[in-house]
Amino acid sequence: MATPGRKPKPTALKVLEGNPGKRALNDAEPKPEKKAPKCPTWLDKEAKKEWKRIATELEALGILTEVDMAAFAGYCQAYARWKEAEEFIAKHGTIIKSPSGYWQQVPQVNIAQSYLKIMNKFCEQFGLTPSSRSRISVESSSSEVDPMEMMLMSGGKK
Repeated sequence: MATPGRKPKPTALKVLEGNPGKRALNDAEPKPEKKAPKCPTWLDKEAKKEWKRIATELEALGILTEVDMAAFAGYCQAYARWKEAEEFIAKHGTIIKSPSGYWQQVPQVNIAQSYLKIMNKFCEQFGLTPSSRSRISVESSSSEVDPMEMMLMSGGKK
């Protein structure tokens, strides 16, 4: 059964955003090592290119860690499939004449739309859209959250 309400935001993102809600921060949240996972060998060629294009940047920001491999691979694979569908559309157009003589939309239009939705969900999770990035400010390269800073951000509450 699903938990009602919004998904909780990771503490690291709350700190980067300045804890706008001033709620108590979770100092017991798991903190995986800030190291990007290796690109899975099973990703297709285009997905691997996308992985290489942005994984280093996300690692430098402390957003991508070893435990995020499956989610990030999902983003990269969705990107590759979306791009493939868009390339088909660019080459063949969006409509075709059916064997019975009717004009119909090519399946790649729906495929592209589906993968774009999947990509956008992953983009929000990894801060890959302008709106999700605008809520984050990276101030220092420190890998640990300062306990004093957490206390100040939470308004002195533990």
